Amino acid sequence: MALAGTGGPSYANKFRELVRLEPEGRFSINRDLISYNTHGVKKPFKEWFSEAFGPPRQPNEPISDRHRDLAFALQSTIEAAVVHMARALSKRHPSRNLCLTGGVALNCVANARILCDTDYEAVWVPPCASDSGAPLGSALWHYHQTLGHPRGFELKHSFHGLGYTDAEIRRALQAAGLSYRRMGEEELLTTVAGDIAAGKIVGWFQGRSELGPRALGNRSILADPRDEAMKDRMNARVKHREPFRPFAPAILQERAAEFFEIEQFDPFMTMAPRVRPDKATLIPAGIHVDGTARIQTVDRVSNPRFYGVIEKFAELTGVPVVLNTSFNLQEPIVQSPENAISCFLRTQMDVLVLGDFYITDRNPTPR
Repeated sequence: MALAGTGGPSYANKFRELVRLEPEGRFSINRDLISYNTHGVKKPFKEWFSEAFGPPRQPNEPISDRHRDLAFALQSTIEAAVVHMARALSKRHPSRNLCLTGGVALNCVANARILCDTDYEAVWVPPCASDSGAPLGSALWHYHQTLGHPRGFELKHSFHGLGYTDAEIRRALQAAGLSYRRMGEEELLTTVAGDIAAGKIVGWFQGRSELGPRALGNRSILADPRDEAMKDRMNARVKHREPFRPFAPAILQERAAEFFEIEQFDPFMTMAPRVRPDKATLIPAGIHVDGTARIQTVDRVSNPRFYGVIEKFAELTGVPVVLNTSFNLQEPIVQSPENAISCFLRTQMDVLVLGDFYITDRNPTPR
């Protein structure tokens, strides 16, 4: 998705030969180019595919214009297919609400296209839309279908992973030989918001971890969206990833429509609407090259502490947005306090917050 925003349409027409849109919302794959049906991921492409689009990119090979244009062609094809299917579905069913699941449902740009280019009024995607949601779906199916319990569960937040006690956090800090301060709620939120406003990068670890592949405010790294150079600083000091990959703006739910061209809430970071032109200069670090942003709307009930940090930041700066990216360094998102401490010490984050514990100590010889 992100790389596609830097590419052009040189391969777009050729890709339309690969994925063919058919009547009634159907599509087909050109098997002259694809062999995944017989060889799976081991050999998904036939020789003709390489002849048409070039050889596969090798590990550590620089990203070229060809790679960018291929990403553009693939993304535009996916968007066209998704919108094609959604339009056909809307003709068969009267509801203006659409639920999506599956790995492609994590394509936030395509999801935003559904809202813009179809007559659906709301699109809902769970945070674990890909295969990672299969365990939850299996458990719910058994609970309702096998055991016969009535339906009542509503997925209002994603924080159903593991959590850790204050004692476990303190033991992890002591084991690493790090000094810390324990703060009350008001002091912690005020201090962290001030740190972000001062340009510091904060590792933010709270409560139970998130479902799915995206950090949504409990295993996150937070920074100031007002500084256009912040993306490069975070990549150089913490993430060490491709510069084209954007960071997500997390915004107070009630102010989302003020900054972005979207009329629904998106707590699971599944939409990439366009940024309103009059707000773009306020959050340059949160905007992708194509003028969109993969947003997260944050409400006080679902995550009061994360909401509180953004609220305090808004009081200081007038901007109800912070940058949010996953708490990791080219590895899975941190789960435990030990994981978070290790990531903090291996990067150049300025601050680590573990629950109520505030840490700036960078012990040069941590245990």
